[in-house]
Amino acid sequence: MKIRLYALSLIGLIALGGCSSAPEKAIEEVELRGPQAIYAKAKTAMENGNFGGAAEILSDLDSRYPFGELSHQVQLDLIYSYYKSGDSAQALATIDRFIRLNPNHKDIDYAYFMRGLTNMEMDDNLFQSLFNIDRSDRDPSASREAFNDFRQLLDTFPESKYATDAQKRMVYIKTRLAKYEIAIARFYMRREAYVAAANRGQYVLEYYPDTGMVQEALEIMVSCYDQLGLDQLKANAIKILKLNYPESEFIL
Repeated sequence: MKIRLYALSLIGLIALGGCSSAPEKAIEEVELRGPQAIYAKAKTAMENGNFGGAAEILSDLDSRYPFGELSHQVQLDLIYSYYKSGDSAQALATIDRFIRLNPNHKDIDYAYFMRGLTNMEMDDNLFQSLFNIDRSDRDPSASREAFNDFRQLLDTFPESKYATDAQKRMVYIKTRLAKYEIAIARFYMRREAYVAAANRGQYVLEYYPDTGMVQEALEIMVSCYDQLGLDQLKANAIKILKLNYPESEFIL
């Protein structure tokens, strides 16, 4: 009787052992398939325009599987999702981490491009976009960062498929920076700080000569030199105006 009970107990333990191994195998299978399933869910959210939701899923996936076969693509999609959902700070942090850890990745040029786009987005002004209010006098530090990002992209990856777009954006940013200099120059003029204002105009001529702000810069310089009694400098500025902008009302 004792032997029979022992045998039955042994059979039961073996059966339990077999049952316990089944869930373990199921768990392992889920873990193996997990990243793909989670990533597919994130891609669906992106395709549906739910970038905030996609960012949450991708961030969780990145935390759970930081070194998986999908890790690089997850991080790149996370960058884009953060950017599209307006979370610029997280986008920049993710971009910087990707560049630092993957300097030789095949899509590193995309990371630099997205860094430029994100910095441009940070410089955007809600009221200016909605109501067409010109706020050229706001701090352009984010635009300068974006310009440097695009320049680094072009210098390092001149054959990148993002190069043409980056060049166009650099032209736009230069105009933005030139407008800022003009806005500050006019600020100085209102306070009769004519030397500082003239220097801002000169700065535009030197660093942003290919923008549409050159005429205004020259006209500011003419006004300032007139106020300062610097006749020779005024005459030089008027001469340049005549050659390039003969319709200017500042030409006497």
